[in-house]
Amino acid sequence: MINSIEHREVRNSRGRRLERDEDEDDEDEDNDMSAWERAYTDERSWESLQEDESGLLRPIDNKNLYHAQYRRRIRSISSTSTTARIQKGLIRYIYVVMDFSRAAGEMDFKPSRMAVVAKHVEAFVREFFDQNPLSQIGLVSIKDGVAHCLTDMGGSPESHIKALMNKLECSGDASLQNALELVHECLNQVPSYGHREVLILYSALSTCDPGDIMETINKCKKSKIRCSIVGLSAEMFICKHICQETGGSYSIALDEFHLKELLLEHAPPPPAIAEYAVANLIKMGFPQRAAEGVVSICVCHKEAKVGAGYTCPRCKARVCELPTECRICGLTLVSSPHLARSYHHLFPITPFNEVSSSNGNIIGQRSLETCFGCMHNLTNSGTGSCYCVTCPKCKKYFCLDCDIYIHESLHNCPGCESLRHSNSNAGEE
Repeated sequence: MINSIEHREVRNSRGRRLERDEDEDDEDEDNDMSAWERAYTDERSWESLQEDESGLLRPIDNKNLYHAQYRRRIRSISSTSTTARIQKGLIRYIYVVMDFSRAAGEMDFKPSRMAVVAKHVEAFVREFFDQNPLSQIGLVSIKDGVAHCLTDMGGSPESHIKALMNKLECSGDASLQNALELVHECLNQVPSYGHREVLILYSALSTCDPGDIMETINKCKKSKIRCSIVGLSAEMFICKHICQETGGSYSIALDEFHLKELLLEHAPPPPAIAEYAVANLIKMGFPQRAAEGVVSICVCHKEAKVGAGYTCPRCKARVCELPTECRICGLTLVSSPHLARSYHHLFPITPFNEVSSSNGNIIGQRSLETCFGCMHNLTNSGTGSCYCVTCPKCKKYFCLDCDIYIHESLHNCPGCESLRHSNSNAGEE
């Protein structure tokens, strides 16, 4: 009897050892996989495949997943803006600093860190100008221990993107101090009413600096420059210290999708630093579009151009695009649509409430059967379910696409506007 018990204990111990060995082998296999391979393994996208009545595969619909992620971002933005009266800057001057050292050639992000950064910086530049029509942006790269200014401050997304795509090379070491010195020198010339910001995309795990970086950090802090860093590798103390001292944010990207989310969080205007939030009156000019076929010298590129431009109302100089600052008289030049669009983040639309019900619950409710925005049917013909959102003020129902369009582009609720218009007409009668 004792021998059988001992035999059972030995067998159980062997079984436990075998299970531990199998678990360790699975962990080793997971560790051997790259980040992009683990992402596909975690998602298990093949499990979401479904067949229709004829046995064919249905297309995968990621709309609900994308909408859920979008609504999380909308709620986070609205929560920060409604908890207190927060002052935000209409005019931002921001430099995007990209680490193109040898660390940017790592392939944990496919096809490389540099390619992924360039791709999402392009999307960020376009989103930035959509959210901040009166702001300007500049690009800086770090490689071989030196900071290079790819583009000066400007309001044209196409010129920034073109310059970036022509300079995709990585080599040498990275230097945070040289990047901050270059950005500090450029942002020091920005008017006092402008909000000065730096967004650094850092891939390296070290910084090769020629001097004391703490002095450079203090200079940026005194010049009211907010520094934010998004890391593509492990967390670094110096990066965290820079962000804490200047009032910025520091975050680490876990994968490509997370990097995109972290970048887009910097597109809306951040809250102004309390001691620096001073209201100012700014002189602005509204230039007229130049006549077609007229030859004139553009002050932006210092070359003769035919037509297609704007004339400064003060000094009559020709500029190519708006918004910008006249290089002759220094007047800020904007168009009226830019000025109107710049106020939407001060009065954001309240996030809509989610509504999910079966087809049987919406019979007889005409307002819930169709979207108030696009008039499309809200009921899924295949499953009979209805997934939509409703405005908490006007109680109108919208589809997911209209919800995204209203909050990201239109910035007005069609239901609320129609009620306001009908009320004004009733008052006139």
